[in-house]
Amino acid sequence: MKIRKLLKKKYIFLFATSFSGLFLNNFAEATVLNNSYKEVIDHVWQIVYRDFLDSNGKFQKSNWINLRKEVLSKTYSDSNEAYDAIRDMLSNLDDSYTRFLEPKEFNQMRIDTSGELTGVGIQIVKDKESDDLIIISPIEGTPAFDAGIKARDKILSIDDISTEGMNIEDAVKLIRGQRGTKVKLEILRGSQSFFKTLSREKIEIKSVSSKVNQTKNGLSIGYVRIKQFNANASKETRDAIKDLETKKVAGYVLDLRSNPGGLLESSIDISRHFINKGVIVSTVSKDGLKETKKGNGKALTKKPLVVLVNEGSASASEIVSGAIKDNKRGKLVGKKTFGKGLVQSMRTLVDGSGLTVTVAKYLTPNGTDINKSGIIPDIEVRMNINPILQREIGTRKDKQYRAGEKELINIINRKNQISEFNPDTTNLNAFLKINKEDKVFSLN
Repeated sequence: MKIRKLLKKKYIFLFATSFSGLFLNNFAEATVLNNSYKEVIDHVWQIVYRDFLDSNGKFQKSNWINLRKEVLSKTYSDSNEAYDAIRDMLSNLDDSYTRFLEPKEFNQMRIDTSGELTGVGIQIVKDKESDDLIIISPIEGTPAFDAGIKARDKILSIDDISTEGMNIEDAVKLIRGQRGTKVKLEILRGSQSFFKTLSREKIEIKSVSSKVNQTKNGLSIGYVRIKQFNANASKETRDAIKDLETKKVAGYVLDLRSNPGGLLESSIDISRHFINKGVIVSTVSKDGLKETKKGNGKALTKKPLVVLVNEGSASASEIVSGAIKDNKRGKLVGKKTFGKGLVQSMRTLVDGSGLTVTVAKYLTPNGTDINKSGIIPDIEVRMNINPILQREIGTRKDKQYRAGEKELINIINRKNQISEFNPDTTNLNAFLKINKEDKVFSLN
C-alpha cells in the first residue's frame, strides 16, 4: 500500500504547547541503536497511536496499524530516508500541527519557547488551499518586524528560490542560517510584490512591555503588551502589573495583537493574573478526558480591562482572550482572532529529533471550540489604513488602541457611577436614567 498524502498542509510554528519527554543538551550525542532508523520511525508511530487527538474525525487505528507494518518492512540506509518516511506517514493524519522536526529544528524550537530566537523573527503557515507560504506575524523587535513585514504577507521566494510547492521544513532551512548572514525574501502583499533582505540574528526577546498612558481627561491607563507566550512571559507580565499597580492606574489595556501563541501553561498563568475565580480553559483529550483550569484566587488586579486582538492573535492568545471574554472580566476590541484551538505536546525522540503531536483541543470557559473559527471581539475595529511606526503602537495614533482606551474609559465611568450612588441620598430613578445600558445593579 502506497502512503498517500491526503492534503496540502499548513503549519504554525508557535502554539499552545505542553512539554513531555526529556530535552537533550546536545542532540548530536543522542544514543540510538546502530543503524536502527526504524526505532525512530516506530517511536513516532507509537506516540501517535497512543496520544494523537483527531480533530477531523478521519483517523482510523486499523489503517494506522497497517501503515506500521509497511514502513517497518522497508530498509533505510540513512536518517534522511527515515525522516522522509516519518513525514510521509504523518501526512496521512490530516493534521496541520502534528509534525516531525529533525534534531537541529527541534533544538531550535526548544530555544524559541525558552525566550530566544535565531533567524529573522517570523512565524509561517502553509495555506492548504493556495499552497502559499504565509506569514502569521512578525515578532516585534526582530529583523522582520523592523523591515516592515506584516501578517498575511506571502513569501514568493527565498534567496531567489521559488517557494512554489516548497514545504515548511525546506523553507525554514533556507530562512534560518548563521548569525550575521543575510536572506532575501520576495514578498507578495495584495497585488504588489517586493524584495526584503534581512539579517539573521539570535535575539533574546523580552516578551512583555508596559507603560502608563494618560487619557485626555487625566486618567492613568496601564498598557501591557505581550508579544509571545514563552517561558518568561508570565513572570514579566506579573512584574509589569505589580509596577503599574504602584502607579495607581485606573484600568488596563492588554495588547495581544499579532501574538502567535506559545506555551499553554504560560497562557493559564497570565489569565490568572487578571481572573481571580472562574474557569480559564478546558482541555479535552482523545479519550474525552476533560481537564479544567480555573483562577486560583490570586489575581493581581481587579481593575477594568480591555484586550486588543487581531487576525494574528493565535493559540495561547486566544486562550487568554476567551477566558477574559467568557468570564466577563473585560472587553475584546479589534478584529477576529486566528482560530487555533488545538494543543500540541513536544516529544523528544530517541535520536534527538522531535515530534509535536496534537494531544487535545481546548474549549473556552463557555465550552466554545474556536478552532478554525476564532474569537469575535466585543467591538470590531480595523487597524489604521496607513501604517504606523513601531513607537506609535499603543498610543492614540493607533486606531485600535484608541478604540480600546475609549471603551475602557466608559467601563471606568460606569463603575464610578455605581460606586458613587448612595441609596439614602440619591433618587433611584435618576440613577437608572444615567445608566444608559439599562442594567440593574445590586448595591452592597
